[in-house]
Amino acid sequence: MIGRDNQIQQLKEALSSEKSSFIAVTGRRRVGKTYLIEEIYKKHLCLTITGIQGGDLKMQMVNFSQKIAEVSSMPIVPNPKNWQEVFTLLKTYLQSLSTKKKHVIFLDELPWINTVKSGFIQLLAHFWNDYLSKEKHFILVVCGSSTSWISQKIVNDKGGFHNRLTHHIQLFPFTLAETKQFLLSKNIKLTNSSIVDIYMVMGGIPFYLENINKGESATVCIERMCFSDGGILKNEYDNLYKAIFEFPANHETIVSVLATTKTGMTREEIIKKSKVSEGGPYQRAMEELLISGFVVEETPFGKKKRGSIYRLIDEYSVFYHKFIKNNRKYQTGIWQILSNAQTYKIWSGYAFESLCMKHVNEIKKALGIQNVYSETSSYRHEGSSSEDGFQIDLIIDRKDVAINLCECKYYEANFEITKKYASQLSWRKAAFRAATNTKKNIFTTIISNHELKENEYSLDVVDVKITISDLM
Repeated sequence: MIGRDNQIQQLKEALSSEKSSFIAVTGRRRVGKTYLIEEIYKKHLCLTITGIQGGDLKMQMVNFSQKIAEVSSMPIVPNPKNWQEVFTLLKTYLQSLSTKKKHVIFLDELPWINTVKSGFIQLLAHFWNDYLSKEKHFILVVCGSSTSWISQKIVNDKGGFHNRLTHHIQLFPFTLAETKQFLLSKNIKLTNSSIVDIYMVMGGIPFYLENINKGESATVCIERMCFSDGGILKNEYDNLYKAIFEFPANHETIVSVLATTKTGMTREEIIKKSKVSEGGPYQRAMEELLISGFVVEETPFGKKKRGSIYRLIDEYSVFYHKFIKNNRKYQTGIWQILSNAQTYKIWSGYAFESLCMKHVNEIKKALGIQNVYSETSSYRHEGSSSEDGFQIDLIIDRKDVAINLCECKYYEANFEITKKYASQLSWRKAAFRAATNTKKNIFTTIISNHELKENEYSLDVVDVKITISDLM
């Protein structure tokens, strides 16, 4: 098991609890929720039910009752009339189990089980409150790729589930370091640079990483998985948002619009370009994208919430819109061709910036300021007829009277700072101080995928330099 230490600890706490536990596990599709639960609780699972995507009420009830029959000696009920009848079967089965050990009831893809107006979720709440919670030997685990649905209906419910959860466990994609560790566990030994190239395409999603083959270069791996016929990421996008959101049209539209920008958009810009109705439709879709981890809301340096910028941070979604969507007809060597084009150079620069923004904790540790309170942001100063505009990729604003202005640089090999670039960095630092009127110390910080060659210019303008290896 790679990473997940805190989540594993919480799951194990439930096994030693003197009471029954109710656990909700959330995280985006393919992040490893089911694997984690089945791995930790494999000796305690008494019933596992997985919802059927798109299944109607009858289909879900039959599936549920058949699973009960499979794990018990009870006869199959071919056509249960309602959920009340199914829960009666469930209770009869659970009452037959020993009270001397913990038994885990795992309901996977819960949002799919709960069809419209079926009454399932209300009966589940009643089942927990009236029976399971009064026993000492049960663990009820609910899970689903629709993080927003679980959050609304279970975690933040004001009805039958209010304050009933004992644990809410969130699963996030692997970090770069965890991705490297995961690949090494499969005896796949790639350079840090190659791991970065793969991460910028598919992120730290375990299911995607599981499909990387030993002995493949990053180029071969990306072409096979993203472009070749049968590649798991070639058609993944078609079902990605449909599997998570009940009505995904607005979500997909917002994502496609955000995929066109490198620096994010304001709420007004998204609405104007996407043509998603302002108010309820936009608000619901955006909130669900934020909760599910596909989009992040950022407040630029020195601004309040009204100036928030929204960025698409799901690596695969960005890559799909940039390269896969318009290259569905496969031809051998296509990725080698695409990755040598100017479009790739532009995309890789912004993808690397996004990667760095996701690893701020690791960057702070590399800088030796992990124990210093700080806030991260970006900064964009619009130019005018009398002055040039400029942008800062990543700002770490620290409480120890210091600010790191981070330049995230992706290059094919080791690079050096030229006289021209040194002049730009010096000007940008001075311009930032003048525009923000900050009195703090300002440190120009270079974060790169390869080593920065030291020369007279780097010694003059660079205060701190770290490479991606420092984050792994």
